[in-house]
Amino acid sequence: MYKIFEKIAHILLNIIIAFVFIIVLIVGYNYVNLQLMNKDYTNFFGYTTFEVSTGSMAPTLNVYDVVLVEITKDVQVGDIITYKYENELITHRIMEIDGDTLITKGDANNTEDKSITKDAVIGKVISVYPRVGIWAKVFTEPNVLISVFITLVLIGLAISKDKKEEEQKN
Repeated sequence: MYKIFEKIAHILLNIIIAFVFIIVLIVGYNYVNLQLMNKDYTNFFGYTTFEVSTGSMAPTLNVYDVVLVEITKDVQVGDIITYKYENELITHRIMEIDGDTLITKGDANNTEDKSITKDAVIGKVISVYPRVGIWAKVFTEPNVLISVFITLVLIGLAISKDKKEEEQKN
């Protein structure tokens, strides 16, 4: 029974280490794009993510929700889009389209936003992940990632050492 538990623990540990490694790669890619290359957002195969920071779209989108945005200019009335306006990224719903001009409004706001052009559009929201922003803040902190990674490696070494000692006894 102990050997089965040990094998399952080792497999789970390898999966978790791989997952943490992928997160480290994504965080590194984001850091390079956002900090070193001064981009407004990262592009993962035509998609990007943003964290909702205000309640202007409540109850549809809430603070700390993460939205998956398809990078596109092909948008319609009713779509929730993310656009850049005066060096800020805003996620609001399209209320009206007049040629190349769009009027947007936050669902919780009483007034429409100032008009923008389609050039300002980054893309449209295709999925919402409620409250993921809280966890993203925790698990994208370098200190947390390094601590988790080291802990997982040490657990893996401990399991491997127990396995070697067991094999030497037999």
